[in-house]
Amino acid sequence: MSRLLLGLLLALSACASGSRGGYVGGSVAVECAPFARALSGVWLSGDAADWWWQAGERYYDRSTRPTIGSVLVLRRSGRLPSGHVAVVSQLLGQRQILVTQANWVHHRVSQDQPVIDISSANDWSLVKVWWPPTGEMGSTAYPAFGFIRPERPATHDQLIAATSRAIRLAASE
Repeated sequence: MSRLLLGLLLALSACASGSRGGYVGGSVAVECAPFARALSGVWLSGDAADWWWQAGERYYDRSTRPTIGSVLVLRRSGRLPSGHVAVVSQLLGQRQILVTQANWVHHRVSQDQPVIDISSANDWSLVKVWWPPTGEMGSTAYPAFGFIRPERPATHDQLIAATSRAIRLAASE
């Protein structure tokens, strides 16, 4: 993806969301999987990367297209030995979304953080994720399975309202 296109996508995300999100709930020892489960209502467990296969076994719809409230599942990699899951909080275009996620930054829940699809097939199989400590898109490309759709769709406002409760539920696991 060219730097010009990447810059344009980031500028659009700033306009669409008003900001690039932020941290919620202070420093909290919450892992991504319990938080995503509590926020999305997708009742899967274990390592984040294993959610993709569990979803198929438990009849959750899986897709290569994001929807608000769906769970983005990142594959295992050197940087993510257990994978990672994040909840889609907004759709900004065919190749850009915002997510709310736990522990992308250690002991933090970040809200409305940009993720872009950089796959050559435009199928969300390879993504880049915003890195809040530097205030810019991360340089690492992460392989992804796709999106798990919850039984009940949510709106952005519903997800924002549910975030604090999801943090409390995930912290109590």
